Amino acid sequence: MHESIHLDDGSRVAIVGGGPAGSFTAYFLREICDRVGIEVDVDIFEAKDFSKPGPAGCNHCGGIVSESLVQMLASEGIILPDAVVQRGIQAYVLHSGPATVKITPPVNEKRIAAIYRGAGPLAPGGPVRQGLDPHLLRLAERKGAQLINRKVHVIDRDSSGKILLQCGQDRFGPYDFLVGAGGLSEATKAQFEKCLGHPVRHKTTRALIYELYLGEQAVDHFLDHSMHVFLQTFKGLEFAAIIPKGEYATVCLVGDDPGKEMADTFLASQEVTRLLPPDLDIYKRVCACKPLLNLKTLDKPYADRVALVGDSGVTRLYKDGIGAAYRLAKSLAVTAVFQGVSAHDFDNFYWKKCRQIQKDNGYGEIIFNLGEGVIKRVSPLRYGILRTVKNEQQKPGRKRFMSMAMWDTFTGSAPYKDIIKRMLRPGVASRVVFQSLVSLFAPPPRGENNDSVRRAWQALQGRREDSHPR
Repeated sequence: MHESIHLDDGSRVAIVGGGPAGSFTAYFLREICDRVGIEVDVDIFEAKDFSKPGPAGCNHCGGIVSESLVQMLASEGIILPDAVVQRGIQAYVLHSGPATVKITPPVNEKRIAAIYRGAGPLAPGGPVRQGLDPHLLRLAERKGAQLINRKVHVIDRDSSGKILLQCGQDRFGPYDFLVGAGGLSEATKAQFEKCLGHPVRHKTTRALIYELYLGEQAVDHFLDHSMHVFLQTFKGLEFAAIIPKGEYATVCLVGDDPGKEMADTFLASQEVTRLLPPDLDIYKRVCACKPLLNLKTLDKPYADRVALVGDSGVTRLYKDGIGAAYRLAKSLAVTAVFQGVSAHDFDNFYWKKCRQIQKDNGYGEIIFNLGEGVIKRVSPLRYGILRTVKNEQQKPGRKRFMSMAMWDTFTGSAPYKDIIKRMLRPGVASRVVFQSLVSLFAPPPRGENNDSVRRAWQALQGRREDSHPR
């Protein structure tokens, strides 16, 4: 017979990791406990100082938040201030060879926001920006959680099964419940596996994320309020995007161990050179990182008194990691307060929510495998999809099923199952087949020509030089 382990007055909770998953869990634990009249102490252990620019305050993320998530958070009392949003994204631009197609949503609710997780790139003299992670941490502290700015080195249990933490020479605990929100680092993973009593295996891939310094005027001229997605086919690259943020463009590459060679190939491609300013000397790469991405969690990420959440537990495939952190953190907090913190309690409640995301990720695998294995390699089909999207965008009165399927694929704003249903609608599928046949004989679809923007930029630079003679 399985027994529940309950949180009562005076119970103590430790959360290792102060990113969105950890902050959301602390926020909801305190919120729910206050509502039901239980006094529970919550300690958040986070070694990083998110007020510092560069790696010291960065949590390695492309930084996209959908408007639907912003609205859901607002309904919980979690308001995302304007200072956190580095740029509102109003459109996606798809690039594939000579083809360019712009996708705009039919309603404002589909907009997305570009954010930094910490204080922004490490650049001499650059501004320190307000990031998402420190904002969420402050909200959790206002709810009564305590931030302990220390790195956890050892996780152990006492004779009763409660949790003990060690930071350097200092020991903390015992804790009645431990939440792991520390990401996918091997050191953190090893600590939690010892405490869980079983391995937690993940299927992962790696991303390369770095910042290009363009200056705010160049970002306005060339990227505007659009996120640019590149359907390129060179070896090893699965996904590529450029996201405008303030004075910088965040470049995200996902593939087989992406590095400098892949980045150089990407920057030299015709799609990128056609998009960005012509003077390559203005590019300054700063703050590059290579985070692991959790594609699938192969084991149950919990045991008695211990549960993992966020990237170290279960998350959405490729997209909307912050949204997944919010949903699962709330589910974990609800389970802990109303059901208990035993493995049996997590089996019956928290794991069901995790399984919903895992199951939907299966549909996501179909979409991305189809894109990587077929659409990218068969140019008539790729151009047929882009033609279908372009036709939908040119006819505002028409239902934009393929356009919104592409939009939600890139933003993660909708379940992957719903996206597949939209893509496979009979009318949509027949239009894609027809446009693919047209693409066998017609040139690729072309969108807005960036040449005029480049000429205007060069003229502006020329006027600047004339106004400052040497």
